[in-house]
Amino acid sequence: MPSNVEIKARVSDQVQFAEKAAQLSQSEGTIIRQRDTFFNCSQGRLKLRDFMNDSGQLIFYERPDTDGPKLSRYSISPTSDPSGLRTVLSDALGVKGEVRKERRLFLFGQTRIHLDTVEGLGTFMELEVVMRPDQTVEDGQRVAEDLMEKLGVSQDTLVTGAYMDLLLLNKH
Repeated sequence: MPSNVEIKARVSDQVQFAEKAAQLSQSEGTIIRQRDTFFNCSQGRLKLRDFMNDSGQLIFYERPDTDGPKLSRYSISPTSDPSGLRTVLSDALGVKGEVRKERRLFLFGQTRIHLDTVEGLGTFMELEVVMRPDQTVEDGQRVAEDLMEKLGVSQDTLVTGAYMDLLLLNKH
């Protein structure tokens, strides 16, 4: 199963973060609209990512709910019928919730830098260090921490859990 090391943090200055990410990646980034539907499952998380253009991905992943760099193991299957798949999975498993966001994606080395505007939550950044088979979790954490420093992300802005978890907490 592929893996990556992830870090998520709140972003207070979206423009400043985007400028730093653009400098690092030598690009303006790619805008991606996403609607993630999370389904009930007994272990890990199962979500259907709808790109709002008749394409999507069914994604299963497991990762600890801690702040700072964490290892995430995942598997992904593309779909050309996210709406139909959502209906089937909703009927079979039930829906836990939904996350709508606009993501600006920057690529830097082996890392995907996301600047996310999440409906109902605000602005966040996410780093996904895509691990090579010969790398340890510690290697991935070093890459992530180095990028945090370059992007000006401080420890006190780190976030625990997924956007879905944060949205569910806001409802209570």
